[in-house]
Amino acid sequence: MPPLEGYTFEGYRNADGSVGTRNLLGITTSVHCVAGVVDHVVQIIERDLLPRYPNVDGVVALNHLYGCGVAINAPAAVVPIRTIHNLALNANFGGEVMIVSLGCEKLQPERLLTGTPDVQAISLDDHDIVRLQDEKLVGFGAMVNEILQVAERHLQRLNQRQRETCSAAELIVGMQCGGSDAFSGVTANPAVGFASDLLVRCGATVMFSEVTEVRDAIHLLTPRVINQEVGKRLLEEMAWYDNYLDQGQTDRSANPSPGNKKGGLANVVEKALGSIAKSGRSAIVEVLSPGQRPTRRGLIYAATPASDFVCGTQQLASGITLQVFTTGRGTPYGLAAIPVIKMATRNALAERWHDLMDINAGTIATGEESIEQVGWRLFELILDIASGRKQTWSDRWGIRNQLAVFNPAPVT
Repeated sequence: MPPLEGYTFEGYRNADGSVGTRNLLGITTSVHCVAGVVDHVVQIIERDLLPRYPNVDGVVALNHLYGCGVAINAPAAVVPIRTIHNLALNANFGGEVMIVSLGCEKLQPERLLTGTPDVQAISLDDHDIVRLQDEKLVGFGAMVNEILQVAERHLQRLNQRQRETCSAAELIVGMQCGGSDAFSGVTANPAVGFASDLLVRCGATVMFSEVTEVRDAIHLLTPRVINQEVGKRLLEEMAWYDNYLDQGQTDRSANPSPGNKKGGLANVVEKALGSIAKSGRSAIVEVLSPGQRPTRRGLIYAATPASDFVCGTQQLASGITLQVFTTGRGTPYGLAAIPVIKMATRNALAERWHDLMDINAGTIATGEESIEQVGWRLFELILDIASGRKQTWSDRWGIRNQLAVFNPAPVT
């Protein structure tokens, strides 16, 4: 497909060359034990500190359920460790990393920063790590003040960031579907696929995921890989997940929900054929294991579970700075770290959830618009949302789903 030139957005350029769509302080946690404390501090930061730093869009607690009570040396532990490590590096956090630790957990800050063999270690001064069990911290108030002091140092640097005009090639966009219905593969997902192709033609990076929802359409994806190595990696990820399901004594037929079936999707094969439409027609240039970051631009398959929350978290770790989420049954899903554009598959949902759906693809089914017309509208909306010129409904309402790090390793 011919390249598209001249499309830009207003983003935040980072020292490592990446570009964010938001300017956020991300607070990494090494274990869930500290989540309550961090949530408390986030409220104080929002109330007392953020007004002093008008260029900072917000603060995000990167809470998760991992970190202790886990077989941290199990082979599959590479997935959650890599994920938590790479979450801290998302471009929307501007390269400012701070960690809140308990002190006795298995995922010590040093191990979190080192990550896994396939990532680059994060260099961090000890004064950017708060350990709540540190004996110098006497009482809850001392813990809170210590976190606030570290946070304010990072806020001062983040406040110096300004939006600047960037090529659309700098975007990393995740494509996901949830609460799908029979219209998903007919209206919204094909329109998303058209927009995906437009982004790829601009030189951007587009990720699609959800292993169980592409597995039965894999024969339509393998001919699209750029070389044998990428094709082999695609099949490896399918095999890995097949084995994962086998260990749980189930298979991908368990994927469709009651809502999917009520919406007209009879089985996972129908769901898969509709799901892969989000990938458009571009060549697949790379395949990522859960939580890995891309090494090249273009259309990328990022292997994740199909769960909305797990997929969103894993794509976030893989570096997306904006997500498009299609739904036919409806979901008020949102993420704190990135804008999530929600697309309705049918007019009835768009009308009933008029203040939750950002764009409607139901007009394709009624003949009012073509797939290409809706795809172009989505593409333009992506540039506007990424630039901060427009706001998603989930951001207007402050809808924030919790992160759900994928942990296929044993819990002890």
